[in-house]
Order: sequence, then C-alpha cells, then structure tokens
Amino acid sequence: MNRLAQAAVMFLLGAALLHAGTTDLYLRYVKAGLQPLLLASGAVLIVTALATAWYDRRATKAPATAATAATAATALVAEAAKSPAPTATAGTPEEASAAEAAHGHGHTHVHREPRISWLLVLPLLALILVAPPALGSYSATRTGTALQQPLAYSPLPATGPLRLSVVDYAGRAVYDHGRTLTGRRIQLTGFVALDRDGTPYLVRMALNCCAADAQPVKVGLTGHIPPVLQPDTWLRITGTYTPRRVKDPVNNGPIPFIEVIAAEPVPVPHDPYDETWNT
Repeated sequence: MNRLAQAAVMFLLGAALLHAGTTDLYLRYVKAGLQPLLLASGAVLIVTALATAWYDRRATKAPATAATAATAATALVAEAAKSPAPTATAGTPEEASAAEAAHGHGHTHVHREPRISWLLVLPLLALILVAPPALGSYSATRTGTALQQPLAYSPLPATGPLRLSVVDYAGRAVYDHGRTLTGRRIQLTGFVALDRDGTPYLVRMALNCCAADAQPVKVGLTGHIPPVLQPDTWLRITGTYTPRRVKDPVNNGPIPFIEVIAAEPVPVPHDPYDETWNT
C-alpha cells in the first residue's frame, strides 16, 4: 500500500463517517450525543487524506528533478574523461560531486508500507456494506438487567398519562417504591423479550457510550397481556404501577412490573436505544 492508496482509504473512511453522522445510521453504533465528534472525525480524516495526496505529489516531483541533474552530471563526467587531466589530482570538487551523483543514480530504493495496512479497508467495508440491527431480545435475555439507582428524579406532570422511558419507570418503581407512579396511567415503549419460562418483559437497551456496551433494562408485564407475543416486537404499553417485582435470573437484579391495561404495536423508534442512563 503506497501513500496514494492510504490517502484513498482515509478519504473513503472519512466520507463514510460523514454519511453515517448525517443520517440515522450512526445511531446503530453510538448514542446521539456523540454525533458532533463523529462528524469531526470524518472531517479530520478527509483533510488528512487530501494533505497526504498533496505531499505525495510533491515528493514525486523531487526524484524527477534529481534524475535530470544526475543525467547532466553523468554527461559531465564522460566529457571530463575524454580530456587529458593531471594524474596527481582527483578532479575539481564539482567533478567529484557530479561523479558521486552519477554513482548514486539508479540506486534509489522505494520503501513500501507493509501489506497488513490493507486491513484498514475492513472497517470501511463493514460501515458501507453492513448496517447491523439494534440489539434485541437475544441479547436482553442473556444479559442481566443493568438497572441502577437514579441520582435524581425529574418532576412529573400533574395531569394526563405519564409517558416515561423504560429506564425511568423501572428506577422509580424499584428505588422510589412507586411513590410518584401510584394512581397514574403510564405509557412505556420498548421491545418484547421472553424469559426461559415464558415471562414477558418490555425492554430497552441503555447506552453508556456505544452499542458495544449496551445493557438491558427490563420491566415485567402482567395484567391484560396480548395472547400472542413475538420477541423483538415493539409495543406501546399503557398501564399502572404495581409493587410486584422479581429478580433477574441472570444476575439477580431487580425487575419491576407494570399492570398492563392496553398494548399496541408500534414501529421501531428513530433511536432504538435508551439514553436516560444514571438520571
């Protein structure tokens, strides 16, 4: 891989990052708050690629100039050899320099980068050709709930149904013992996951940084549950708080429940991950 190939790979990778950062694609990899850094990274890669190509173009002009000078020096040495010269002298400094340049001509070595550098193309192909789906029920049922005690609780509206995230509801139900939820109608949105014994959960994957560290937060469903539930189906649940809770069979973490009044399928949301983490 030469410098121009490196510049081409960096340019394409930067362009792919800019494309992902200006569309919804980046939400499959990182949380929304990292979009500015993703766009900045793409811009830096493009600028670096252009600078590398410009530097390589300048570098290729220098050997051509050196080759012309070496040819002239060779002609000068040949002309000097035809004319008589004192045997006691090695020639003028100019002739010595020309001879050295002529000797060095043709011995230029091109150092190529190691072939392993082509592995840089793999993340580019993965970003362009593969758009992985958001983590779903398979990961949720094999990972323990990551519910943590919130640092604070935001105020809730006094009237109307409470539209909460799964993380917010679970935190209030477990650590606030449902004090702000009792007697209120609540709406939650998440995807369905079924435990090994068939217990249905409403789940959202919470992010700290990116999809690689996503962890599930689960809310058990009881009450008027739809008779047929398919894993990974997205539902909007309307229900009320119930003090019932169980321990996650994976890590013994607390899983609260919600008493379901109604459930309706909904499309996959714009951002499938829940960012309300440690709030």
